[in-house]
Amino acid sequence: MIRKIVNIDKELCNGCGICINACHEAAIVLRNGKAELLKDIYCDGLGDCLSGCPTSSITIIEREADEYDDAAVKERVEGLNNKKKYNKTLNLGCMGGPSQSISREYKDTGNKSFEHNTSQLMQWPVQLRLVNSEAPFFKNADLLIAADCTAYAYGNFHNDFIKNKITLIACPKLDNNEHNKEKITDILLGNEIKSITLVRMEVPCCRGLSKAVKEALEESGDLLDFKEAVISSQGEIID
Repeated sequence: MIRKIVNIDKELCNGCGICINACHEAAIVLRNGKAELLKDIYCDGLGDCLSGCPTSSITIIEREADEYDDAAVKERVEGLNNKKKYNKTLNLGCMGGPSQSISREYKDTGNKSFEHNTSQLMQWPVQLRLVNSEAPFFKNADLLIAADCTAYAYGNFHNDFIKNKITLIACPKLDNNEHNKEKITDILLGNEIKSITLVRMEVPCCRGLSKAVKEALEESGDLLDFKEAVISSQGEIID
């Protein structure tokens, strides 16, 4: 159908995010530093997002678009509100672990055993459930998403997987996998992620984490460099 809908000029957009807060339907997201309409069905075409835009990059146009879906909007807004409450609860439960980046500087001493025994972790926390999806260390990051057991099974996990990446760990069997997917989606939508490396065990339940990551990629619409490694219970990369 032909109807009124917002149009965002990405050349003019400065990524300030004012329109995101102004949109009551949560129809606009920040992707790669630019505002973007997430789905046509979320936009009612009324233009609440126009007045606050400092660069006049948002206009209302008429074009072929899917019909506005009030039920879908209510579901999305309610889901976002629930996730905010959920994340606040988790952050309060870990008072000793505020988000922080970890600087790693190593001198080449020629001592390989020292290098292999040194942590490569670049941020804290690492649990997917606890991390703040808006933490600054996510900007332009290469992500490592790993099943909990992989670091115990694979001997050189830090140097082969964690090094130069932001690390997130989760258990697809013990965690809520739907929350895992939603949290990863939030991270992808709100940050300029460059790549994702997924590491999981060969056991069937671990495929749930792979499913969560792939669904998050699909929902976010990001076309990222994606790699998946499978670790055997004997500690070998088998795929």
